[in-house]
Amino acid sequence: MQHFKTVFLSDVHLGTAGCQAAQLLSFLKSVDADRYYLIGDIVDGWRLRKGWYWPQEHNDVVQKLLRKVRKGAEIKYIAGNHDEFLRNYLGSHFGGIEICDREIHETADGRRFLVIHGDQFDVVVRHAKWLAYFGDWAYEFALWANTWLNRARRQLGFPYWSLSNWAKLRVKNAVNFIGEFEASLANEAKEHELDGVICGHIHHAVIAERAGIQYCNTGDWVESCTAIVETPEGRLELIRWAEKNAQGDWENPNVHSLAGESRVERLRKVA
Repeated sequence: MQHFKTVFLSDVHLGTAGCQAAQLLSFLKSVDADRYYLIGDIVDGWRLRKGWYWPQEHNDVVQKLLRKVRKGAEIKYIAGNHDEFLRNYLGSHFGGIEICDREIHETADGRRFLVIHGDQFDVVVRHAKWLAYFGDWAYEFALWANTWLNRARRQLGFPYWSLSNWAKLRVKNAVNFIGEFEASLANEAKEHELDGVICGHIHHAVIAERAGIQYCNTGDWVESCTAIVETPEGRLELIRWAEKNAQGDWENPNVHSLAGESRVERLRKVA
């Protein structure tokens, strides 16, 4: 088990069929930390309102986190848009887990970071929620179609290919949206004289510099299976767990899902 000062996770989407709970469980069993930040969309209230889906593995994730609290770890749960119902309980504790809207985290080397889910800076979520619901449905459909598409590709001898990742990284408007989202959060951190921001929401894992601010996005546990960790020295690192843990599962949408990270940068320049 590897020890870190802090672990940052977001967009787990417990309560949905797309949640890669088994991958998350294996990650949680392999790391230990003094503090954990759950940066929104950990539980998918949108989906659970439509129909109950909660297999044993999802319950195991919750129990694993609660066990870490009992062993002395501090866990802060920052509400997102899919679990926005928790914003009615800010400051409350459930099983020792504190519910927050945003936090300021200071690293071991003295840097200060805004920790926030990020939906507050998504103009679609803020001003056209019906469109956000439609986009959520379209994303779920893409994941479903991706499973069947890759079954066919496997039969034909082709490697795994992510339809939803292709859509996000190839459509010019999507690339522009990612850039605007990153810039907005970087500016928010700069206005508060912080050194950086750690967020989630858009399911695009990256550590990069944006407008002179260190921008960190934790990614998700639906496709990429990524987390950001802080080492005991205060260094922030992106963990691509699926790549470390993959066993060549053709139908697993996590495998190689971050291979297009450099392509995002190239597409941003084109856009």
